[in-house]
This record gives sequence, structure tokens and C-alpha cells, in this order.
Amino acid sequence: MNRNERRLLSIFREIPDEQQSFLLAFAEFLQTRSRVERPVSSEPVLIPAPENETVVKAIKRLSATYPMLDRSLVFNDTSSLMMQHVAQGRPAVEVIAELEALFRRLYDDFVQENRG
Repeated sequence: MNRNERRLLSIFREIPDEQQSFLLAFAEFLQTRSRVERPVSSEPVLIPAPENETVVKAIKRLSATYPMLDRSLVFNDTSSLMMQHVAQGRPAVEVIAELEALFRRLYDDFVQENRG
């Protein structure tokens, strides 16, 4: 185990359960973001939202729905929205609606830029 892994584990053990869940969810989001998969199609993959969807699961669903989007384009906004939900208590339903609008807007921009 390297120094960063030990530090992360130490931090994880020192924070409350709710924050541990957030830290884990954020790590999973970063892991998804770091994959360098490029889709063959530029069409969205329609994935319906399940009942009682969490913000993290919505981000994963929307990332899978719009795999053609550059993850770095959505990172700042999705991170900010997730923080509003976790740290400020903004309702998941509101955050998910805003995430869906964000991904759709970025997809529309993608289509405009790649129209040829």
C-alpha cells in the first residue's frame, strides 16, 4: 500500500458513515470518468431512470446514456451538483433533473459540433 492509499484509508476511517458513503460514491464516479472508452455510435443509449434513483446512480446512468460525451466536460458541473446534494441537502429529485438537463444540453452541443 502506497502513501496515498494509506492516507485515503486513514481519512475514510475517521469520517462518519454518511461521509464514507459520499467518499466511496465520489471515488466510483472518478473511476468511471477515468475510463477511456470511446463509443462507436454518437446516438444516446436510452436508459430509463429507476424509481428512487440516487444522484450517484443518476450520474452513472447519464454517463452510460451519453457515452460520446467527454467526461471532462461534465466533471465540474456533476461534482458541483453532487456536492449541493450531499453537503447542502439539496433534494435528489432536483439535482437529478438538473443533471439530466446538463447532459442533454452537452449532447445537443456535441451534435451541433459534429454535424457535417
